Amino acid sequence: MARARDDWRSLTGPQKAAILMLALGEEAAARLFAMMHEDEIKEISAAMAGLGVVSASVVERLCVEFADQISATGNLRGTYESAERLLLKSLPKDRVAQIMEEIRGPAGRTMWDKLGNVNEQLLANYLKNEYPQTVALVLSRVRPDHAARVLQLLPENFALEVVMRMLRMESVQKDVLESVERTLRMEFMSNLARTQRRDAHELMADIFNNLDRSAESRFLAALEERNREAAERIKSLMFTFEDLTRVDGAGIQVLMRAVEKETLALALKGASDTIRDLFFKNLSERAGKMLKEDIAALGPVRLKDVEEAQAAIVAAAKDLAASGQITISDGREEELVY
Repeated sequence: MARARDDWRSLTGPQKAAILMLALGEEAAARLFAMMHEDEIKEISAAMAGLGVVSASVVERLCVEFADQISATGNLRGTYESAERLLLKSLPKDRVAQIMEEIRGPAGRTMWDKLGNVNEQLLANYLKNEYPQTVALVLSRVRPDHAARVLQLLPENFALEVVMRMLRMESVQKDVLESVERTLRMEFMSNLARTQRRDAHELMADIFNNLDRSAESRFLAALEERNREAAERIKSLMFTFEDLTRVDGAGIQVLMRAVEKETLALALKGASDTIRDLFFKNLSERAGKMLKEDIAALGPVRLKDVEEAQAAIVAAAKDLAASGQITISDGREEELVY
C-alpha cells in the first residue's frame, strides 16, 4: 500500500482531496467539511480512512498541482446560470431556487434582511443613483441603525430629500414593493455577489498561510519553478506573523487583548526581535516584564508549537481586521492631509 501511495498518478479524485485536507490540518479540514454535501463527506472520509501512509513527495506534488491548476483557471467560466443548471439535475426546483437566492447575496431570509448585511458604503453608492422615493422605501424597510449609516453617506441635499419622502410615506402597494425587491435582486445583489467572488490567488494565499513553515517554503519553491508569476502573487497576498508590523500600536493592543497570554508568550518565543519589540513597546513596563518572564519560563519549546501559536495570532488579527476593530496597512505610505 505504501508503494502505491508513492505514485500520485494512481490516486483517485477523492483520495487527492483527502490528502490535501489532511495536509491543511484539522481546523481547515473541518471548515471544508462543513461546506460539503453529506455524500461528499462520506466519500472523502472513506478515502481518507483507507489512505495508509502517503509519502511527503506525493503530498508536495498534489499541493503544487492544486496550486498550479487554480492559478491557471483563466479559461474556466462559471456563471449563476451554469450553477443553476447543474443543481437542477439533482435537486427539486424549489430547493434550487432557495440555494440560488442565498448565493446571489449576503445571508438573510428576505431581501431586506440581505440588505441589512450589505456594507453601508456599497449600499449608499448604489442608492445615490436611484430616485429619492425608491431610496426612502428601501431605508424604511431595513434596520434603523443600518439606515442611519447609509443616510449619512448620501449627498446631503439628496439625503434630506429622502428624509422628507420617508416622513410623508404611507402604506406601499404590494406590486410596488415587489417591483423594488425584484430590481434590487437583479441589479444590486446579483452584481454584488459577482464582485465579491474570491480571487483564486487569494484563496491559495489563505491555504498557504495555514501550512506549517517548512511545507509552505517547499510548496512556494516548487510553484515558483512551475509558475513564478503565480507564486509571487500568492506571496504578496499572504499575511504572516512577521506582517504584524503592518498593524499600528492601537491595533496591537486590541490584538493582545483578544489572544490568550500563554499563546502570545509561545508565539513570541520564536519571534524576531522586530516583532518582539512591536509587542513590548505597546505594553506597560510592568506588563512587559511579566510577559518576558512568561517567555523565559517556557524553556525549550517545539518549533511546531511556536508556529501554531503564531498562526493563531495571525488568524485573530485577520478576524479583528475583518470586523473593523483593527487596520492592517498595505505597506505603502499613505498621503497625509495637514
